[in-house]
Amino acid sequence: MSIDFTTATFKDFENIPGYDIAQRAEYFYEFLEHMKSRGHMNYRLKNTSGANATLNINIANHDKEYISFVSSDYLGFTQHPKVIQAAIEGLEKYGTGTGASPLIGGYFDYHNAIENKIAGFFGRNEDEVVLFTTGYSANSATLQILMQKEDIAILDMGVHASVHEGCAFTNKKTFPHNNLEALEHILKVSENTYRTKLVIVDGVYSQEGDTSRAKEICDLVKKYNAYLMVDDAHGVGVLGKTGRGALENDGLLDKVDFITGTSSKTFGNLGGYVIANKKIASFLKFQSRQHIFSVTAPPSSFGILKAIDLIDEEPFWQEKLWDNINYFKNGLNDMGLDTGITCSAIIPVKIGDQNKMWDIGRILLEHGVYTNPIMYPAVARKDARIRMTVTARHEKEHLDKTLNVFDDINKKLHIAKK
Repeated sequence: MSIDFTTATFKDFENIPGYDIAQRAEYFYEFLEHMKSRGHMNYRLKNTSGANATLNINIANHDKEYISFVSSDYLGFTQHPKVIQAAIEGLEKYGTGTGASPLIGGYFDYHNAIENKIAGFFGRNEDEVVLFTTGYSANSATLQILMQKEDIAILDMGVHASVHEGCAFTNKKTFPHNNLEALEHILKVSENTYRTKLVIVDGVYSQEGDTSRAKEICDLVKKYNAYLMVDDAHGVGVLGKTGRGALENDGLLDKVDFITGTSSKTFGNLGGYVIANKKIASFLKFQSRQHIFSVTAPPSSFGILKAIDLIDEEPFWQEKLWDNINYFKNGLNDMGLDTGITCSAIIPVKIGDQNKMWDIGRILLEHGVYTNPIMYPAVARKDARIRMTVTARHEKEHLDKTLNVFDDINKKLHIAKK
């Protein structure tokens, strides 16, 4: 079998008929070398500084400062002195790690404090929160234990990879993004067939940057006696009058059955969480394999407590974030560039052609702008794009320089909408 490297994606090397693991790895290595030779390797670059509006990246043993649009630290709390100090205090009190899973000695009082803080933030009770080591495992681990072969998970096509992994052992149906007619059809034909019907959507979708039609979906779920899970990893801190996310915007914080999220974005740390009623939460704490067999979050997680406080104490970070979002998106749109239907801090510039996308990523990097070229399977094959995330740490000079680079790229490669 021969793969055309000029049109290939990482997915094409996942399973090649007739190739064993060593042969697949060797073939994929050749593909990576091909990408490097063309300057298309915008992936796994070595960052020698912290997540911020600019990053020091080491390429070919040379450090250089780049404007960064690759971080989901939306409010910039990984760099906030109060969050850093809280993390230091946690390390000084408890050491660097916990040494055990929560079931057998790794559950510390600060874990309980984080559960309580997250519960209060979302207006829920403290016994309704389950912590996981990452946001990815919060989704995958929860779904793996809740959804079995007698059940069905109904997913918006835009949900995160962790959701798909979590549904590996159950029946799964997907519906076109935000298509309520398709969702209702699946709910209707599944009504008397499966024991548990769980609809899963995102609050903010990680590639398009748009929101779910959560209110209408919630109504449909109730109509057909199903459950609703909303992963709002990209909405918290960004959307909502008080930064509680997409569900706050829709008045649904107390209406959905499951809320999942992460501490790695707005909360400026590591970890994930699931919010459910206290009986299901208790079930997860004693049944979810990734929860009971994985070591708990380290004492530096103390910083999460302060980050959550700061969303209320210093709302100007959210205000500045939105000033940046609107300024940057308007600048791109004024050039005729296609940013899709985003209404969040995630701003895609849609290119379509994969090779052109890689060339744009290379040119941006050459001009000191670090972005993420996104291709299949994260998006459709003909929907390649440059994905950027704006943060409250960006200054107008960062945004202006990037807009100028895009303007130059557009004049050379003609990427504006016709």
